[in-house]
Amino acid sequence: MQRTTPFRILLAAAALSIASMASASPRCTKEPQSKWLTPAQMKAKIATMGYRDIKVFQVSGSCYEIYAHTRDGKRAEVYFNPVTGAVVQNNID
Repeated sequence: MQRTTPFRILLAAAALSIASMASASPRCTKEPQSKWLTPAQMKAKIATMGYRDIKVFQVSGSCYEIYAHTRDGKRAEVYFNPVTGAVVQNNID
């Protein structure tokens, strides 16, 4: 039977920490949902920013999150502040 070394435990903990950080959405606001733009208002704002073909529109933590295409056709995952509509994080492929 192999013994688990402290190094292996540390390595496993670091991997779990990195994986959880990668999947976590950013913190977009501390305001309650009663102060958020409605989904219809937010979708209109997103359209004026040039995003199109919105495949997913969802609440993710304290953000509105979309999967769509940019004006020039690139795929985008975007997190918005739901109170102001400002882009908080934009991941473009």
